Amino acid sequence: MSQTEDLHKRLQELRETINTLSYQYYTLDKPTMSDYEYDMMYRELENIEKEHPEWITPDSPTQRVGSKISGGFAKYTHDRPMLSMGDVFNDQELREFDQRVRDDLGGEDLEYVVELKIDGLAVNLIYEQGQFIRGVTRGDGVTGEDVTNNVRTIRTIPLRIDSDSPHMEIRGEVYMPIPAFEQLNSQRRDDELEPFANPRNAAAGSLRQLDPQITAQRKLAFFAYAIGGTVGIDIPSQEALLQDLKAFHFQVNPEYRKFTNIEDVITFIHSWDDRRDTLGYATDGMVVKVNSFAQQARLGNTVKIPRWAIAYKFPPEQAKTKVLGISVSLGRTGVLTPAADLKPVRLAGTTVKRATLHNEDYIRDKDIRVGDTVVIQKAGEIIPEVVRALPELRTGSEEVFAMPATCPSCGGPVVRREGEAATRCINPDCPGVLLERVAHFVSRNAMNIDGLGDAIVSQLLDHELIHTVADIYGLKKEDLVGLDGFGEKSADNLLKAIEASKSVGLARVLFALGIRFVGAKAGRILAECFGTIDAIMNAKADELTVIDEIGPRIAESVVQYFADEKHRALVEALRHYGVDMTAEKRTLINVSFDGEIVVLTGKLQTMTRQEAQEAVEQRGGKCTNSVTKKTTLVVVGADPGSKYEKAQQLGTHIITEEEFKEWLK
Repeated sequence: MSQTEDLHKRLQELRETINTLSYQYYTLDKPTMSDYEYDMMYRELENIEKEHPEWITPDSPTQRVGSKISGGFAKYTHDRPMLSMGDVFNDQELREFDQRVRDDLGGEDLEYVVELKIDGLAVNLIYEQGQFIRGVTRGDGVTGEDVTNNVRTIRTIPLRIDSDSPHMEIRGEVYMPIPAFEQLNSQRRDDELEPFANPRNAAAGSLRQLDPQITAQRKLAFFAYAIGGTVGIDIPSQEALLQDLKAFHFQVNPEYRKFTNIEDVITFIHSWDDRRDTLGYATDGMVVKVNSFAQQARLGNTVKIPRWAIAYKFPPEQAKTKVLGISVSLGRTGVLTPAADLKPVRLAGTTVKRATLHNEDYIRDKDIRVGDTVVIQKAGEIIPEVVRALPELRTGSEEVFAMPATCPSCGGPVVRREGEAATRCINPDCPGVLLERVAHFVSRNAMNIDGLGDAIVSQLLDHELIHTVADIYGLKKEDLVGLDGFGEKSADNLLKAIEASKSVGLARVLFALGIRFVGAKAGRILAECFGTIDAIMNAKADELTVIDEIGPRIAESVVQYFADEKHRALVEALRHYGVDMTAEKRTLINVSFDGEIVVLTGKLQTMTRQEAQEAVEQRGGKCTNSVTKKTTLVVVGADPGSKYEKAQQLGTHIITEEEFKEWLK
């Protein structure tokens, strides 16, 4: 066997092993290898594919994150409509559904499969010869949006399944686990962005990102539970389907049960009344399905809904309680955020003591007063919110709330700028702001200094060991040993983590600095476009706004931030301590595609679709998924489809792969 053949065999082994490890880690939640060992194998695979790009295939683990999407999402028509589910809201309505089903089947023996209704976004996955080729949102049930690049980033979706079916549609729910949802909203609050109301909205927003790298960061997951159009597949029942999906290495929700009578179904549904709050994902009901696919076919569908299934919707759980007070907390940008301090009340499985009130306008619009009796519920069953006050229960002792005139931390003045809902402390030396700023700087998505939590940061500030975030890099072992919870070993570990953070790169540094409106995404875009911190510090607003996705608000904020000499001094201090503030800059190889809007169709022989897209973008062009009047060029490979025909109809300039390669030069 030649050296090349050995290397190709190693590549196949790595892909198979990594896919197995990913399934164990993400789907089964049972990792069998350390993160370091996994990372080393993944890097080895990347290196082989870099050396032999002709070996890259769409189902390789390295192809999870694709190129950015230009021009929105293409439309795709489902083989079979993705129907909505009819709803029932009480036991009697469920019994009536059961009676209709039994009458329509003429008294045949009947089984039901009952599954949790996942509160997410329905998606259709298309596999050909076992390989994932497309992911589509439900849309209107007939036509959805092609979100393939984003679906690839979801680790619980296999890129290849053990099936030789020439065509198979697997359907299920993309959802955001509750820990990921809470982490995302915490980050959005830090970035002064509106938090998502519930995990369903967060999942939908994440799946429709134009940049798959952002979707990948959102930690979405997928439960498979249905099948659409198929060729060469014969599955007798819903129960058998769920077992097959599990064998294909999809994540299947384990909480399904089979019953032969509706009273047992009702008992099972109510067993979740007090248990659903313990799940790591949001659910808004239960789905009852006739088990037999033959019986499903005989029962059929209406125009909108199947006659063989029904969704039992859980009522939103609400509670009444009293507002004991309204307290105000301080964020890292100086924003004051009010929250209702509540008389403790049990709600959706937890004891609720506080509920966010967002800002002064929110309190005024809902007329919430200290001492009010209020109705609360959990938004999306996650975040406690005040639904409404009950003014009819007022005694006259209630107090109208007003935002404080001074900062709760430093006592300095606070202001509310014209056109903004936020009230903020304007003291640049406010200790409360500094605490939040340092906590943000060291957080996981910023400099990622493991072991430097809020309690340690507070100690460092209290002992005046740090005054700015740059002072973290000047800490010595003798500064740490003797602090609460610190010994020799813990001090060494923290110093190692601080040292390691110096090399996280410019994108994370920009985010860590806490520049207003510059989140992780904007930080990465700026880093890729400018390459160094100095180039960004000296950029004018109009130089920033020419970048896609950097609008006037971000540009002005960046300019204002670096116009402050204190901030420039902070950058110099970080530079002095050896913090890397550079990034690999995206540069144009040439401008042979400058201004071109390109669509690729058919199979390319000499490069992958992703490589072709990157090649166009590196030469000044943009790639889109569908042919429109704005398309200026269509590149045609082997077996082109409807895009080629549409390009001909529109008279769009069409070139072959060989001509495309010449353009690249």
